[in-house]
Amino acid sequence: MSWSQQYTKAQVPAAEDFDRCAASPYWTALRAFIEEAYGVSPHIEYSGCSLAPGWNMKYRKGSRSICTLYPDLPEAGQFTCLVVIGRREKDRAEALLAACDPYLRDLYREVGGTGGSRWLMIAVTSARILEDVKALLQLRVKPPVTRER
Repeated sequence: MSWSQQYTKAQVPAAEDFDRCAASPYWTALRAFIEEAYGVSPHIEYSGCSLAPGWNMKYRKGSRSICTLYPDLPEAGQFTCLVVIGRREKDRAEALLAACDPYLRDLYREVGGTGGSRWLMIAVTSARILEDVKALLQLRVKPPVTRER
C-alpha cells in the first residue's frame, strides 16, 4: 500500500510515520540538518497536487519556504525533496550546480521554469545528492548565524 493510500486526507500521520515510511539514513540526516541549522520544526500538511498527492513535511523559516519532503517514491526507503529555486537564487544555483551530481544538473536543465522559478523534485538517493541538497537549501535560505559563548 502506498503512502497516499495508507494515509488519506482524513488520517494525519505523525512525524514517526514519515520516518518509518522513508526509512532512509538520508531522510534522517536531512531532517536533522534542517532542524538544527534553521531551528525549525516541520509542518505536516496534505496536498492534493497531482504531482505529489498526500501528506508531506514542509519546512519554513518565517514566511520563506526551505523545502518540502515527500516519503513516497516507488521503492521503499527513498524520498523526494522539493526545492524551489527562485529568480533571486538562479545565478548562484546555476554556479553551484556545476559541481553537483550529474543527476541534479540534468534535473535542473529538464525542469522548465515557471514565472522565473524552478521546482526541483529531487530523489535523495546518495550521500552526494544529500550534500548537494543541503547546499541548495543554504543558498535558498541562509541559516541563522549562531554565536558561541
